[in-house]
Amino acid sequence: MDFKNIIGHEDIISRFRSSIEADRVSHAYIISGEEGSGRNTLAYCFAKTLQCETGATESCGQCKSCKQAESGNHPDIIYITAEDSNNIKVDKIREELVGTMEIKPYSSRYKIYIIKEGEKMASDAQSALLKTIEEPPEYGIVIIITTQPEKLLPTIRSRCVSIQTKPVKETDIHDYLIQNCGVSEDRARFAIEYSQGNLGKAIKLATNEEYENLVGLVVDLMSNIFEMDMEDITSTIKQAENYKMNINDFLDLMMMWYRDILVLKVTGNPDKIHFNDHYTVIRDQANYLSFNELEAKSRAIISAKERLDAKAKFEDIMRLLIMTLKEV
Repeated sequence: MDFKNIIGHEDIISRFRSSIEADRVSHAYIISGEEGSGRNTLAYCFAKTLQCETGATESCGQCKSCKQAESGNHPDIIYITAEDSNNIKVDKIREELVGTMEIKPYSSRYKIYIIKEGEKMASDAQSALLKTIEEPPEYGIVIIITTQPEKLLPTIRSRCVSIQTKPVKETDIHDYLIQNCGVSEDRARFAIEYSQGNLGKAIKLATNEEYENLVGLVVDLMSNIFEMDMEDITSTIKQAENYKMNINDFLDLMMMWYRDILVLKVTGNPDKIHFNDHYTVIRDQANYLSFNELEAKSRAIISAKERLDAKAKFEDIMRLLIMTLKEV
């Protein structure tokens, strides 16, 4: 993967290339955006290009440095990840970044640290990192990848170049799914609408059997929600637990269902909905759900996502959400 292979993000790539060409590379970056939006790929390609032996604005893919980057074994590109699902502790930052930054690069011009899931850094870990960012060696570069830049200390944000990913054009996602993933037009169209410009999410939905099963579970839930009893709800929650790592996608698909109902109520045009295989159910729900009720249900899903981010108990969140959505 090189800059030339990235789909979209032309403005970010141009910015990176210009900084390399002008020899004005910053010592610290924050690359933010939702999961699947290309943050990790951009960070990797930037680091690979910076270390390329040609010194050009596009990595050659042939030199020793590029080969090491591609294999994940470059001695001067260091990845720092969460020790568990919750946080990156101060000891990890001290040992793997602060304590090694003063050692000069082994073979390249730069020593690049890529912190994945930067929002998981504990406050004391961020404070330890801040000292290094404030007075870095000339060869040191820190790239923080995050979905929630607001969780980083203001003093860290003020000392980094902030870059935020933007939605990829629908036509670019369409062409990629058709040409590279070999999916059907209908499946590509559904994935494009669901992903809202997020190529990673579109690829997952279009090509991953787990995501196909996830869609099926959402459709079953939303089609039968008003007839479900507590036993049915408990069964659905147990099935949803299989997708805990993708539960935000589960909630996004539920939101998409209500968006279809809203579109049908406003336009009356079945060609504009995305769960078109379930038009009859969506039509029936559109007939008896008011605009205010649809808005309330959308707010309930948003609240559930916020509680998930706050690490509330998954089963309690889902039970409350389903019971709320059952109310007409």
